Amino acid sequence: MRKNILLVCTLFISMHVSAQQTRQQKKAEKKARINNMIKEEEEGVIAYRKSFLFGAKLTSNGYGGFLEMGRANSVKKAILYQLEITELKDPKEYKQNNIDFNTTPFIYGKENFVYPVKLGVQQQILFGNKSNKNGISITGNYGGGLDMALLRPYYLQVQKNSDYVYVKYNSADSAYFLGAPVSGPTFGKGWNELSVTPGLYAKTSLRFDYGAFNEVISAIEVGIVGEYFTKKIPIMVQNSPKSFFFSAYFSLLFGKRK
Repeated sequence: MRKNILLVCTLFISMHVSAQQTRQQKKAEKKARINNMIKEEEEGVIAYRKSFLFGAKLTSNGYGGFLEMGRANSVKKAILYQLEITELKDPKEYKQNNIDFNTTPFIYGKENFVYPVKLGVQQQILFGNKSNKNGISITGNYGGGLDMALLRPYYLQVQKNSDYVYVKYNSADSAYFLGAPVSGPTFGKGWNELSVTPGLYAKTSLRFDYGAFNEVISAIEVGIVGEYFTKKIPIMVQNSPKSFFFSAYFSLLFGKRK
C-alpha cells in the first residue's frame, strides 16, 4: 500500500515539474520571439501586417460601435478601413415617464432618431512604441469618408378620443401632442419610414495600444469628428435643424493582429 502511495506521489510530482518546465520553456520561447520581432522592427521589418478589431464608442452627442481592418505599409504607417454606426442625439433630449401609465419612456419634442453610418479610410502613423511586450504604442490617425444619416421618425403614443394612437410631430395628428403623451415608441416603430441623407465626415484621433508586440489588441482611442450632410437634419422640433455636427469621442478597442 505504501509503495502504491509513494508511486502515485512520485508520478504526480514528476508531472507537475514537467508541466512547469514546459510553461517556462514556452515563456522563454515567446520572450525570444518578441525580442527578435523588436530587433527586426528596428531594422524596418514589419512585425504584424494585418489587424482586425471592433469597438464601442461614447461621443459627446451619442454612442455607437465600429469595425476596422488594418493593413501595414511599413513599421511606421498603416491604412485603416472602418465601418461605424452611431446614434446622433441632441443635448436637449430628456426622457420622461407618464406618471399615470407604466409604459415606455418618451422624449417630448423629438422628431427623428438619427443613425449616421460611416464608411471610411484612415492613415495611421506610429508616434512611439515601447520595446517590450507590455509596452504602449501611440499612434495618430486621420482620415474620413462617406457618412449616410438614416432618419427614423419618432412616434409618441397619445390619447385620441377614446383610443390610443401613435403620432409624429409632422403629421396631421400633431395637435394631439398638446395633451400628455402616454408612451414612447416601441423598438420596431418607424423603421419602414427610413429616409437617407448623404454626407461626408473627417476625424482625427490618438490611439493608445498597450501590449505593442502582442497578437491581441487592447486599446483606447480619443478623437474628434466633423460631419457634414447635404440636407439639414431635424432631431428636435424646438431646435433649428443643421447640416454640420462636431463631436469628441472616447473608444474601447479589442481585436487581433497577425
